[in-house]
Amino acid sequence: MLQDDSVAPFQIDNQPVRGRIVRLGPAIHEILTRHDYPEPVANLLGEACALAALVGASLKFEGRLIVQAQGAGPVAYVVADYDTSGALRGYCRFDAERVAEVSSGFSRPGAHTLLGEGVFVMTIDQGSRMDRYQGVTRIEGETLALCAETYFAQSEQTPTRVRLAVGQANDGSGPRWRAGGLLIQNIAEDDARGATREAWLQAQAVFETLGEDELIDPGLAGERLLYRLFHEQGVRMFQPKPLTGFCRCSEEKILGMLRTFPPEERAQMVEADGQIRVTCEYCSRVYALEPAAVG
Repeated sequence: MLQDDSVAPFQIDNQPVRGRIVRLGPAIHEILTRHDYPEPVANLLGEACALAALVGASLKFEGRLIVQAQGAGPVAYVVADYDTSGALRGYCRFDAERVAEVSSGFSRPGAHTLLGEGVFVMTIDQGSRMDRYQGVTRIEGETLALCAETYFAQSEQTPTRVRLAVGQANDGSGPRWRAGGLLIQNIAEDDARGATREAWLQAQAVFETLGEDELIDPGLAGERLLYRLFHEQGVRMFQPKPLTGFCRCSEEKILGMLRTFPPEERAQMVEADGQIRVTCEYCSRVYALEPAAVG
């Protein structure tokens, strides 16, 4: 079964169409409540995290997938970091007043409204011994799902459809953030497989019936959702992978970062009680350090 905080691949039976489904519960609630994000900003960050898990789960090596979008809009940037161990984190930098201005209408502002003219970036990081691979496209449309579809069309030449959803549901203890996503891809035709266009068109027609509320419904299991969509063709869901919220920050990394500053600048960072304080952007943890420890 596909529980909350997990991602799973699936295959439509006897069809050249594969995909992945992700459901996020406690992990995304933890990420989105670490900062006082306005609802549209939280929604954007939730989309980025769900997308990072959907795409990152396809990696066949140990490493990271980073989804980032940045522009000149009310949100300077949004970033989600997926580790192939299943660890997930994310962060948004935004101007609260500008976000409030664009949020005054009847509809919730999406990616293009919040980020403005800018770029959508996917980065594959295989570690310090390997070069990073990075694909960049322009921000198009009001969801990161559309940005991802454009990325796959331009950078991977792989026909891809993505649907993302973020919202709050009451589990009895109050509203809790949830996120979900579904991705389908057309497997390229070859001599053995033959033409794939008709099957891809059929899969897309079914995909279009998917509602965002279904992706975050706590009462609708992931495998049940797949059956609801593709029962006529048949669908197989494979072993889910668990996901957790995390942060890479540590005192060692903070000390290393501080040592990159000149001594005179570090001296200006010392507060009245004699300590240097650094707050992690991702998890909001505050590190209080003795200047002598920096060196």
